[in-house]
Amino acid sequence: QVKLVESGGGSVQAGGSLRLSCAASGYTYSHHCMGWFRQAPGKEREGVATIDSNGRTSYADSVKGRFTISQDIAKNTLYLQMDGLKPEDTAMYYCAADWGMTAIQALVSEFRYWGQGTHVTVSS
Repeated sequence: QVKLVESGGGSVQAGGSLRLSCAASGYTYSHHCMGWFRQAPGKEREGVATIDSNGRTSYADSVKGRFTISQDIAKNTLYLQMDGLKPEDTAMYYCAADWGMTAIQALVSEFRYWGQGTHVTVSS
């Protein structure tokens, strides 16, 4: 059974940084794809960043140049480094995992496995 547990959320001022982590268990790192998604109050969930088994990444236009997704397969952990945070980045952030997608496909696709989320608040 795949289990994903996010951590690292919190409250920061605009311009600050946070690093989110997602610890995975029961997940096979072969032809895999993982990603970060977010949902703000009253808005639909959106893809933030994804990474596939070839290490290719894809980002939403709104976070390009500010966020960096990475994975440490040896530690079964996915990361999202968020720099230059803006108030509009405030949302619940979710880690997701699946197989068989490229990073570009995954950014706009449904994932089968999700974490419970970690909240990020950015104040102006």
